[in-house]
Amino acid sequence: MVNEDGALDIIASMAGVEKAFFLDKDILGKLREEEKNVKAILDITVRNDGFDAALEREHLICIIKNIRFRPPPEPTVILEGDDGSLMGIEVFPHTRAEYDEREDVIWLSEDFVVFPDVTTMGREYFVMPPVSFPELNPDNGCYDVVSCSPSPTTDKMIKDHYGLKDDPKLASILVGFNCSQS
Repeated sequence: MVNEDGALDIIASMAGVEKAFFLDKDILGKLREEEKNVKAILDITVRNDGFDAALEREHLICIIKNIRFRPPPEPTVILEGDDGSLMGIEVFPHTRAEYDEREDVIWLSEDFVVFPDVTTMGREYFVMPPVSFPELNPDNGCYDVVSCSPSPTTDKMIKDHYGLKDDPKLASILVGFNCSQS
């Protein structure tokens, strides 16, 4: 079994990791406030459920990654209605074929489709869900593992707080986990 430092070693040894460290408690409140105020295109609210879930864990590691870091195992952004309806989803190169020939989708960008036939009675949100992080798991003593991407403004706050360069080729990921089963 590894402890939290062992988890940090696992992450630090991954391809594409420039830096990995535990976030200081003194910045977490500021980051939480910033995430509450994020808006996307057309003034759509962004709900970073992954960020909230990661902050509920015992330990929180911040990764500064470059383009060599592996892709996420599942979508990091979805468009969701108040009623939970899936209105859009992030598309990866390996899932693109599922959507290329479909006539019931609109490409919002090269990596995001919306389903125009799906509507909601209330508001819509860009949701950043908790994303799995398979490198940390019960086999190495890590439980309830979630990862997330903070918003661009939160990413910049993290880099500024730790004196890191704000390079657009580098992005942060947060990984929250427990060392005991819940």
